[in-house]
Amino acid sequence: MTEISQLLSTIKYQLKQQAKTYRDVADALQLSEASIKRMFSASSEAPITLDRIVQISHFLGFSLAELTQEASLSNAKLSTLSAAQEKELVSNDELLLVAVCAVNHWSMADILSYYQLSETACLTHLLKLDHLRLITLLPGNRIRLNISRDFDWLPNGPIRSYFRKEGMEDFLNAHFHQELENFTFTHGMLTETAANKLQTELRLLKRKFAELHAESLSAPLRKRYGIGMLMAMRPWEPISFSKWRK
Repeated sequence: MTEISQLLSTIKYQLKQQAKTYRDVADALQLSEASIKRMFSASSEAPITLDRIVQISHFLGFSLAELTQEASLSNAKLSTLSAAQEKELVSNDELLLVAVCAVNHWSMADILSYYQLSETACLTHLLKLDHLRLITLLPGNRIRLNISRDFDWLPNGPIRSYFRKEGMEDFLNAHFHQELENFTFTHGMLTETAANKLQTELRLLKRKFAELHAESLSAPLRKRYGIGMLMAMRPWEPISFSKWRK
């Protein structure tokens, strides 16, 4: 990937993050939307100029140096945290709240508008997340995530343990009959080959969830909902059955 194409990719990502469209860019630069689309087209005969990149950078709230840094860091994102980092997150409920909001691409203003946190407390937690390298806090208290799109919590780490202890009962304690709710449980007997195929399908479903999450980022926060999806699969027999085994 060339440096220009990497910058364009970063600009497109930031547009999505900030819920801005090509039409918004066109209005800011006083150009037609078609002209903007041609600038961003890989096959365009009139490639985007550095001056235009600077203008768009400023429109997005970045200097050219900041945008270049964003682009250079795009291939060096974290896919997981360390166990020590996760442990620090779960040691403080407010810190964990701010971390989850940040991972879900909330701005500091979003967090303060939804939760009863003081600006000082929220900023303190964001600085802590910056220290943990989960985010980078930019001028104007803008949040840059330092995680890859396939980021996940450690399989048996503190975050998942916290969910099992504090969140799973709350998550499952519902009738699952409201809009946007669904609960399906099934049981059967599979061969190892069949079980592996099902594991593959679950991984694909998780990837699809991540894709839909990314697509939803362009919508205003008020039109997005926190959706939890629990996928669980293991060899299992109810205890009330197994006690009768020979």
